[in-house]
Amino acid sequence: MLTTLDAPAVRSWCQLALRALGQAREEIDALNVYPVPDGDTGTNLYLTVESAAAAVESRFTDPAGGPAPGLAEAARAMARGALVGARGNSGVILAQWLRGTAEQLARGGGADQLRAALQQAADSAYQAVAEPVEGTLLTVARVAAREATRAGDGLAQVADTAYRAARDALRHTPEQLAVLAEAGVVDAGGRGLVAVLGALADAVAGHQPMGPVALRGDVRPAESFEGPPVGRRRPPSGARCETPHLRPAGPGHPAFEVIYLLDAPDEALPALRERLAALGDSLVVGGGDGLWNVHVHVDDAGAAVEAGLGAGRPHQIRITHFAEAAARSGTADDRGEREERTRVVLSVVSGPGLAELCEQAGAVVLHADPDRPPASAELAAAVRRSAAREVVLLLNDPELRAAAGAAADQLREEGVRIAVLPTRSPVQGLAALAVHEAGRRFDEDVVAMTSAAGATRYAELAVAEGESWTMAGVCQAGDVLGLIDGDVVVIGTGPAEVGAGVLDRMLGGGGELVTLILGEGVDEELAERLVAHARHRRPEVDAVVFHGGQESAPLLIGVE
Repeated sequence: MLTTLDAPAVRSWCQLALRALGQAREEIDALNVYPVPDGDTGTNLYLTVESAAAAVESRFTDPAGGPAPGLAEAARAMARGALVGARGNSGVILAQWLRGTAEQLARGGGADQLRAALQQAADSAYQAVAEPVEGTLLTVARVAAREATRAGDGLAQVADTAYRAARDALRHTPEQLAVLAEAGVVDAGGRGLVAVLGALADAVAGHQPMGPVALRGDVRPAESFEGPPVGRRRPPSGARCETPHLRPAGPGHPAFEVIYLLDAPDEALPALRERLAALGDSLVVGGGDGLWNVHVHVDDAGAAVEAGLGAGRPHQIRITHFAEAAARSGTADDRGEREERTRVVLSVVSGPGLAELCEQAGAVVLHADPDRPPASAELAAAVRRSAAREVVLLLNDPELRAAAGAAADQLREEGVRIAVLPTRSPVQGLAALAVHEAGRRFDEDVVAMTSAAGATRYAELAVAEGESWTMAGVCQAGDVLGLIDGDVVVIGTGPAEVGAGVLDRMLGGGGELVTLILGEGVDEELAERLVAHARHRRPEVDAVVFHGGQESAPLLIGVE
């Protein structure tokens, strides 16, 4: 339990918030009915926090080996990263909320500073919006800040009180905004802020981003919000929320969303705000110190950009036509029937041997750094480089699911037909590639690949870094761990012993083909011993061995 926020706590906060928003992204997208029901609030908030987290992480991974950042530097990096990467109305508001937080945290990380930070964050968010509306993220921020001032003396009490107050405020948003009540949902942006505040409380409590604890930021509304209905439009648990619930802006709604970064002096902003307010609505301008993020909905996109030119230098300009985005999303299947489209399978792998295996099977490979999984922007860029109009994305890592979902939503808006197969291990990815046929219809190919991956159980060996409790008991530093489907089931002292125990458990449920993929520096003798063990136990089983060269695990195992 922390008594003072420091730079590592800001780092953990960003990572926990990214995890929480990744898990809630589809749900928040489905809640999105205001200000425009374009179903992208969860994705926009995720991308905004992803940029913030990356900016903070860069301060901790200085290749020059410089000193670790202090609290002020980490907080400023978080705010600037969010500002530069902010997407959509809610993303820009959240970026400004983070900026207000950072300005106060630069003065200290105690309980009083956190109270002041939450208040300044709420004030900054309101000031960024040309016409603030209650029942939105703004209300949730204001109530959280107000209640934090009444919390106890400790840092944890302030963070937890703010989180609980935000949850309560979110429950009441349908009472404040008629469009939410009509749709039977709570505010999407407010739901995102609850996740961010829950992540803050978790960081203060000392939870780690990859820990097994059920974190506050992960709580779903169906479990945590009582009162007004909160999920009439939410998909069932586990469903993938497709963008076809996008719809064109109706009568009275501007046709375009315009967003850009703007280099401009502070004194140029009042005139810019006035000009943009006259052009449209949903105007949010966040930032400061010469760099701003401008968001507005207008009918004349050119005029909105020209207004930025009159104030300074606009760049990273993004213009979305609501009707075209909805049409692209809603007619993807029809276009697939009418058009001849190039299809690729993009496989994310770590290790030269794995990359070669995937390429030989016909995949385009994205090489992943084992210490830094690819962000959504990297995944989207890899798809764009393929120049394909139909893409099957093999993740081969459960931690990539949120980033891949955000990337896929962006790509669908660009007209790419993409299916994300959430393969959790490279052995599942290889099984999917084995049945891939480019000549089949896209949907049929995806179904076949998904079935093959799902029929493959996966396991791996790992080495314990320290003492820890697991499902198989207590492990010590240096112990070899055998994991099946992500859970530790065997603990031992040697890889051959543990690998044999894992195979016994996997083959006990049946199986025809065993795949062993050796990691970097692992001797082939290990594979020979395990193959002999498997054939002694089940003579009818076939086995194949590959040198994957992955650093993440000394051995990967698949049983089909």
